[in-house]
Amino acid sequence: MSKSALVILAPGFEEIEGITVIDVLRRAEFDVVVAGTVPGTIVAARKTRHLADLDISEVVHRDFDIIVLPGGADGVSHLKKDGRVVAMVERQIGLGGWIGAICAAPTLLVEHGFFPQARMICHPTNQKEIPPGRLAEGERVVVEGKLITSLAAGSALEFSLAIVEQLLGPEAVKRVNQGLCARL
Repeated sequence: MSKSALVILAPGFEEIEGITVIDVLRRAEFDVVVAGTVPGTIVAARKTRHLADLDISEVVHRDFDIIVLPGGADGVSHLKKDGRVVAMVERQIGLGGWIGAICAAPTLLVEHGFFPQARMICHPTNQKEIPPGRLAEGERVVVEGKLITSLAAGSALEFSLAIVEQLLGPEAVKRVNQGLCARL
């Protein structure tokens, strides 16, 4: 049975974090929907231009096995202010679904009170925003219940493969890695 993933792109998202997740999950045969928080072209952190599959308004009531929030300071700032994104994350958690958040994106979860006890990791510049005792210092990817968090752009491949492993198992990681040739 195929798994479904929603990757949400907002202006200023970190390219490596968004595109790597999309690529790896599609290689793993997830049904990946890329939703943009704005219509048309989405300008990312390094000024590259991207088109989402759909506007987020078209998927707010759809169910997904995982919702992934890429980082990028400006991108996460937009995600935090977007009521549709916050409502979707809240609904996803309520349904017992998975959430993936990388770089600055775990701060959205903290700011909105999601996963109040979970250990997590985020970009070093945002780590002061994680409550004491919850920061998984020195980790690159942290899986805590139905939450997967990761450090930054440099850990995007590890993060993506952790999603594959958690939702599809280690054999799926091996299969996907035949084409990637990543160090596991």
